[in-house]
Amino acid sequence: MEFNEPRAPSVLMVCLGNICRSPLAEAALRHHAAKRGLDIVVDSAGTGDWHIGHSPDPRAQDVALRLGGINIASLQARQVSPEDFHRYDHIVAMDAANLRHLTATMPADSRAKLSLLLDHLPGSAGESVADPYYGDADDFEACWRQVDAASAKLAETL
Repeated sequence: MEFNEPRAPSVLMVCLGNICRSPLAEAALRHHAAKRGLDIVVDSAGTGDWHIGHSPDPRAQDVALRLGGINIASLQARQVSPEDFHRYDHIVAMDAANLRHLTATMPADSRAKLSLLLDHLPGSAGESVADPYYGDADDFEACWRQVDAASAKLAETL
């Protein structure tokens, strides 16, 4: 009889360009998983290809460091790939438009469960994380609060 080691849960956070919301959510989930002693694989990606290889937006870097004490400067944007649907247990979209895109491109044999990040935050199911890209520091702070709170709850369920 063969026994398989339990595999660490894996989560891919997804937004449009992978330079604001999803790297913040990746950082927040890693932080909350570490606080809980949870062995987890976390990454982020975008549905668009505009920022591939770029670091997170400087405003996202600032808010992650200032409010979360997390340095995200080394993260690099990438685009969601077909392999991601087989590599990750959970693919978590920041908004409804990206969730629709993921649903439309998901292979029939995908192992990933799709959801919105705010589905994991009681009282916020079906809501989108506000996109701070065209906003100011206050918008990035509001985005951080959303992804941090939802990531804490997601870490609890994993």
